[in-house]
Amino acid sequence: MDLVLIEALAVDTVIGVYDWERSIQQRLLLDLALATDIRPAAAGDDLSQTLDYAAISERIAAFAAAHDFELVETFAERLAATLRAEFGIPWLRLTVRKPGAVPQAAAVGVTIERGQRA
Repeated sequence: MDLVLIEALAVDTVIGVYDWERSIQQRLLLDLALATDIRPAAAGDDLSQTLDYAAISERIAAFAAAHDFELVETFAERLAATLRAEFGIPWLRLTVRKPGAVPQAAAVGVTIERGQRA
């Protein structure tokens, strides 16, 4: 299985548990590794035969704009489920970082892996 990568994708969303966080948008940074077989796309130089990272990135931005969660963990779980269902992704690794959440750290966040990697 090959991996399509999307790194440091910035999206803005309502995220956080504190009252002040519920009234603002904050930036999240996402890294994704998406399992697929790229050979059919490479053989025919055909975008329709692979994961379209531009379409996936647009979907992630729309997801972030349409939802608000308290926990980064919830954001990650729901986004992973959405991407797997809508794009037929058998396995993914998703890292969600929330910069500035802890003053002493560049970012905090989670990394999850979902599905089966062949």
